[in-house]
Amino acid sequence: MTIELKVPTVGESITEVQLGEWLKGEGQFVERDQPVVEIESDKATVELPAPSSGKVSKILKQKGQTAAVGEVIGYLEESAAPAGDESAAPKADGDTARRTSTEMASASTTKQSTATIKPAEGRRNVVRAEPAGAGDAGQPWVTPAARRLLAEHGLAARDLEATGRGGRLLEEDVQRHLERSKLGSPAAEVAIAEPTGVPMLRPSGGEDLEVVPMSPLRRRVAERLVQAQQTAALLTTFNEVDMSAVMAMRQKYRETFQEKHNVKLGFMSFFVKATIEALKRFPQLNAEIRGTDIVYHNRYDIGIAVGGGKGLVVPVLRGADRLSFAELEKTIGDFGQRAQRNKIAIDELQGGTFTISNGGVYGSLMSTPIVNPPQSGILGLHAIQDRPVARDGQVLVRPMMYLALTYDHRLVDGREAVLFLRHVKELIEEPSRILLEI
Repeated sequence: MTIELKVPTVGESITEVQLGEWLKGEGQFVERDQPVVEIESDKATVELPAPSSGKVSKILKQKGQTAAVGEVIGYLEESAAPAGDESAAPKADGDTARRTSTEMASASTTKQSTATIKPAEGRRNVVRAEPAGAGDAGQPWVTPAARRLLAEHGLAARDLEATGRGGRLLEEDVQRHLERSKLGSPAAEVAIAEPTGVPMLRPSGGEDLEVVPMSPLRRRVAERLVQAQQTAALLTTFNEVDMSAVMAMRQKYRETFQEKHNVKLGFMSFFVKATIEALKRFPQLNAEIRGTDIVYHNRYDIGIAVGGGKGLVVPVLRGADRLSFAELEKTIGDFGQRAQRNKIAIDELQGGTFTISNGGVYGSLMSTPIVNPPQSGILGLHAIQDRPVARDGQVLVRPMMYLALTYDHRLVDGREAVLFLRHVKELIEEPSRILLEI
């Protein structure tokens, strides 16, 4: 029975997606619910699972092409796994993989597609190694397109950095390696293309040798940034905060906190708590404009800007005012890890009422963050630097951080913006006030 592989609904208002990496090629077997292809929208990357077990019989849309929601992008021929089919073989783990590799090498000098391990006494399962060149000892799992490039250029997979899901070596990884190998040419100048870091070589004449298409996520980010600039009256106000008290508290309770909660006590939880207290005092910054109306939110869903594998994403801390310091740290840490693997769900990116962006993790000393519409404010954090400051007539060296608040002047007056940022500063410099809510 032939089954159509259709683009699923990937989010409200999304009508078109871009095809990512096909995780199974034509003729390869896939188990039910195993991912077949990556689908990139302007909000997230999702995987299309196989609706049934069978072989991919036809691929209609290739990587990089666009497709509408509901469009057929391939066909699956429903069937049971053929005996000895390498694509259906489960991964061999740790010691099993090493034993398999040893047995294969001793049995023959010719690489075999699969190898059966003799079960140990008391075991009934037969474990198969992955296909040669796709999971052998010391080798990452190599996609077909990447394998062709490796063969063309005489490269070994183990020498390249694999960035695909589950440690897969992708075609882009090989291309990136090839481009980097050309960087020694004196005729080339290098420009790094955001957000993927793909090198673009420019000869001395100025002509591009490679054009990298914008991903749906990057296109969406660009649209939102332009929308914010065109529809809102954005201003930024600055202040600086002495981080001595928070750093002392973290130092004092670091080990105890981690032992009890199994997570490190970072700076972000302090700023989230301080921001919420400031939003309660200045609700205009937790509001949005809808037509000629102002909508004040009675919830505190704080977006946390994190750099992901495909670009910047802003997952939302739901009900952040009800979360403890430990819950905030765990959730933010989880966001960061899953963003790198493009595992942030679409619904986690929607509905924020205010955003915090920490450019300090990249070394930024000062910036003017852009509001994420329809929100009315965003708080920018920056690098902590030891600087001389005046205290009680003396010059002291303190760990200082610049804060930046960008706000929509249509809704928020300068007075409220300055007082909001000053209140955040006061709470961070006296963190006990956060607990007392004063």
